[in-house]
Amino acid sequence: MDDEMLKIYAYVSISSYRRKTVKVLEYGDKTPTEIAKDSNIRINHISKVLKELKDTNIVVCINEQDRKGRIYHLTDFGQDIAGYLEDL
Repeated sequence: MDDEMLKIYAYVSISSYRRKTVKVLEYGDKTPTEIAKDSNIRINHISKVLKELKDTNIVVCINEQDRKGRIYHLTDFGQDIAGYLEDL
């Protein structure tokens, strides 16, 4: 793991919300509502976490132009980070 990946891994792993969100997305693309349900995190927290993960290039929104039903997907970098995270 290079230094940049190590920094991002630490950033994700210190937050249980970020860690859970990445682990949920590891198994497929989901909407924020599905992520909230699968991770037991309230939707308002999921929205904030997704923005943080998007800003660090871990997730992308596939259909950004849609107002409802946005679908989030792990980037290749995000998949690498998810692989390093321990199972919940």
